[in-house]
Amino acid sequence: MTNPSASSMARPVARAQTLPLQRLVNGVVRGLLCTPVVSRVVGKRLVTVYLVGRKSGRRYAVPVAYCRVWESVLVASQFTWARNFRTGEPVEIRLAGRRRHADVRVLTDESDVVELLAMIARDNHQFAKFNRIGLDQNGNPLPDDLHLAWAAGTRVAVLTPR
Repeated sequence: MTNPSASSMARPVARAQTLPLQRLVNGVVRGLLCTPVVSRVVGKRLVTVYLVGRKSGRRYAVPVAYCRVWESVLVASQFTWARNFRTGEPVEIRLAGRRRHADVRVLTDESDVVELLAMIARDNHQFAKFNRIGLDQNGNPLPDDLHLAWAAGTRVAVLTPR
């Protein structure tokens, strides 16, 4: 029996896409999410998450798509900033124009991530497109794409505002 090659065991290539001027876009969106009247429109699909790097101490303020589930907010990302979410360590978020603390529960298990990614993608088709999760004719995410997103490192954070 032959050993699998190193390339076949490598982590899948990133699936989420970034815009050429992502930092500029994020800055503009953060500003819009701070503006009381405008945040009601823009904030229907986006929340700003404020994190501190666990190793670097760098401060992040990231606008990210979300999905409401009861009193909680689901956010998901495969980008490195999302590794700074830690279960039990609260973060700050700006939701509907208001900055507040939120408790965090991080999910990385494949079945949990796939299930919650499906919820977010069904609720927010722009999120699905950005993360290269295809949708069928009924608006349901394609299972293979959900599994590929998990394999590429996507994690889900359940944020419960206080």
